[in-house]
Amino acid sequence: MILVEQISKRYGDFRAVDDVSFQVAPGEIVGFLGPNGAGKSTLLKMLCTWLQPSSGRAEIAGHDVVRDALGARCNLGYLTEHNALYDGMFVQAFLRFAGKLRGLSGKLLTERLDWVVQACTLGDVLDRRVAQCSKGYRQRIGLAAALIHDPPVILLDEPTHGLDPLQVVAFREFLRSLSEGRAILFSSHNLAEVASITDRLLVLHRGRLLADAPLDQLQADADAADTNLEGHVLGLVRAAGEAHRGAARGPVQGGAS
Repeated sequence: MILVEQISKRYGDFRAVDDVSFQVAPGEIVGFLGPNGAGKSTLLKMLCTWLQPSSGRAEIAGHDVVRDALGARCNLGYLTEHNALYDGMFVQAFLRFAGKLRGLSGKLLTERLDWVVQACTLGDVLDRRVAQCSKGYRQRIGLAAALIHDPPVILLDEPTHGLDPLQVVAFREFLRSLSEGRAILFSSHNLAEVASITDRLLVLHRGRLLADAPLDQLQADADAADTNLEGHVLGLVRAAGEAHRGAARGPVQGGAS
């Protein structure tokens, strides 16, 4: 459902994403983990057709993100890290607008609007302007807009940003309920959050994919190294950072003895 093959994004000599490949099948919720600046948002922007890859390719539900960008967009819902909403619109009007942009109308639009309002717990703010809503509500409004057309692929960039602890727990349960038949890629820099929702983890650092493995395999590797899951993942990141610094310094020149 999500296919990424040797995808890269370069800005001059800088590689924001460097030769990354992975797949997400229907029914999978895959966690996408990395420190700030790892390239997570850049890769998601390529998947949603916002940015074009410098090389490599990607597909969303069988639609190439470059050759068939519109087809890819029609099959995905994308919640950005910094949720861009129309502050002056009333919440209900905004969600109707989002549905119409996705080609919904009539009874289907009404049904999907009712579903996202209930699923995202927005009944209390439908008659408010978006600007009058709290950060947590704004995040849920953005999620509702991303889901209103019932997409088979969902991309989530730091989706729990702005939610309180109770809302985070509710979001985890909601996301699991969405997983059947859908491919979900969930980006975060918080390992505990990703581990609580997903069964498989991608670890990105400096634009390169360091790991693509089920959580139980990563946990087994951590146990074998006599550390916890967080320690194991941090070890992968630190080792990659040291290798990068060593490559940047170049080989040590030895003198004659």
